[in-house]
Amino acid sequence: MLDRRRFLAASAGIAATGGFAASGGLALPAAAASLFSEPVLAAMRGSINAGELGVHPAAFDDQSRAFSQMLDKASDQDAAVFLPPGQYNVSNITLPRRVRLSGVPGATRLVYAGDGHMLAAEGADHLEFTGLLIDGANRWLGDSAQGLIDARGVATFVLDNCRVIGSSRNGLALERVSGRVERCEISGAADAGIWSVEAGRMQIAGNTILDCGNGGILVHRWQPAEDGTIVTGNRIERILSRSGGTGQNGNGINVFRAGNVIVSGNQISDCAFSAIRSNSGSNIQIGGNTCRRSGETAIYSEFIFEGAVIANNIVDGAANGISVVNFNEGGRLSTVTGNLVRNLSETGPYPADAPGFGVGISVEADASVSGNVVEDAPLYGINIGWGPFMRNVVATGNVIRAAGEGIAVSVVEGTGSAIITDNVIDGALRGAVVGHRWAEAVTGDLAKEVTDLPGLTVERNRVS
Repeated sequence: MLDRRRFLAASAGIAATGGFAASGGLALPAAAASLFSEPVLAAMRGSINAGELGVHPAAFDDQSRAFSQMLDKASDQDAAVFLPPGQYNVSNITLPRRVRLSGVPGATRLVYAGDGHMLAAEGADHLEFTGLLIDGANRWLGDSAQGLIDARGVATFVLDNCRVIGSSRNGLALERVSGRVERCEISGAADAGIWSVEAGRMQIAGNTILDCGNGGILVHRWQPAEDGTIVTGNRIERILSRSGGTGQNGNGINVFRAGNVIVSGNQISDCAFSAIRSNSGSNIQIGGNTCRRSGETAIYSEFIFEGAVIANNIVDGAANGISVVNFNEGGRLSTVTGNLVRNLSETGPYPADAPGFGVGISVEADASVSGNVVEDAPLYGINIGWGPFMRNVVATGNVIRAAGEGIAVSVVEGTGSAIITDNVIDGALRGAVVGHRWAEAVTGDLAKEVTDLPGLTVERNRVS
């Protein structure tokens, strides 16, 4: 460490030479630069250097005990800890109430030593991790561990510019946590990259989530309630559905029972099921996302929800494009505007229920569908209602090209009203606008013939 005499000596040298040198991002006098080692710079920045407390990189033994003592001491002092580059083998670290742990991005590596959990906290005030590589080494996590970082009841949680790899469960498991996860890469989690449940004021932004077994980013609640998480600017690729099912797994972004969530500006590709799936999430906004090669429905708002705004997304490649459905469960109230949906398939990840896969946009109740472009939808370009479950739908100003049917609309007894006007429908093989009783077509082309079906208006559509 730099003592007073050495500092004064260095200062004298500075006065004599007037020279300066850069060290650790600081402009330092040349005579003193060599005296300012990383521990000194860390101390000058107000942080504790790990080596001073017996935690050293590249040690072959498990450093968990010394690591825990270091964090406890820093918490007592409300100080930050700097970890020099190298590998630190740790396990069963119970985090104290305050942690500010930083390293050199890509060079400071925490490796899980196995036999329990890696980093866990409950009831903490402030947890902040920056510039760390956190490696689970695909080792077994105990039954109590939900992820490599398992944080519960944390007032402020920050993970910034970190990598989290090789978890045998979730990468991050955040329960009743407020804060942010930004600029991180999370890959190789056996379950989900990020699982956030019962969040408060949470932001998940600018991350890369890759090659996870069951999900990318999960925003969940135990019961339907306001959540307010913002999920924006993330890149999510290659999400599998190893645990199976018909949609609970295999989604890039999955919102469950969480209200007032914003999902915007994400790049999502190659998910086994949906790029974005909201189940019972009211007042959700899904906007400006690019969704490519989804195995099932690319963008889904389903089950018990009230309020969904789905706008300006690109869907390229999916079994179904955009579905806003389940009026039978109470799902209602939506706008679907300005989306581009193309290259749909009749093949999905499981045998489809009626009417099948290959639908561009589906809505059921209290919905406005306008300004969308749908191309290559082998079943229907737009599907309005299912059986008696259709009410107050407007479909206007859409362009539908190369579809099995342009617009399919339910005409079962008991349906509500629908207005289908001013759409351009080109190359619909089985009719531009066709009435259905569930999956069965029961009318001719309503765009070409006058209809007296109650509650249904079909006017001014251009068909070619």
